[in-house]
Amino acid sequence: MKRQQATGAAKTGKVASRRVYTGRVVSLDVDEVCFPDGTIGELEMIRHSGASAVVPLLDSSKDPNVLLIRQYRYAADGYLYEIPAGRLDPGESPETCAERELREETGYSTRRLRRLTTIYTTPGFTDELIHIFMAEDLSNGVASREPDEFMELDPIPLSRAVAMVHSGHIVDAKTALGLLLAQASHRPK
Repeated sequence: MKRQQATGAAKTGKVASRRVYTGRVVSLDVDEVCFPDGTIGELEMIRHSGASAVVPLLDSSKDPNVLLIRQYRYAADGYLYEIPAGRLDPGESPETCAERELREETGYSTRRLRRLTTIYTTPGFTDELIHIFMAEDLSNGVASREPDEFMELDPIPLSRAVAMVHSGHIVDAKTALGLLLAQASHRPK
């Protein structure tokens, strides 16, 4: 990254941007940025529409079963345990996206969706935000997965899923955080 000193009063932020690549899921921009110290440099930024993820609790017991997905991920060179998640469609709210992804990937729908948090996935190189929800009061239906989604459903007790986070068996960040937050905020009936 080449840095030069800005002239005049420096205002932090993007000075210019050029699109290098546009793909189905992400785009790549090279942004010219004014840094807090007044220098100017270039950063490569992955642009993403954002996503929603949902922790589906299958019952309301003290230690409810959570519906995890064991999904093939090329970047991880194998299968990962994850919660249902996917990209926001243009103009779609995070809540609607969470409900849609839950239904498409698991076949379940929810009558009670609660926001847990919103996070940046990797702010060093992408603007992707993921909105994480917890779904309760579920009803079963039919899944409608994408052709490139290779997954199986694995319902397990929430306490076991959290133990898998601590032991390193669950390494997907949105899933780990979602499970920890769900455990902290779950109120059994």
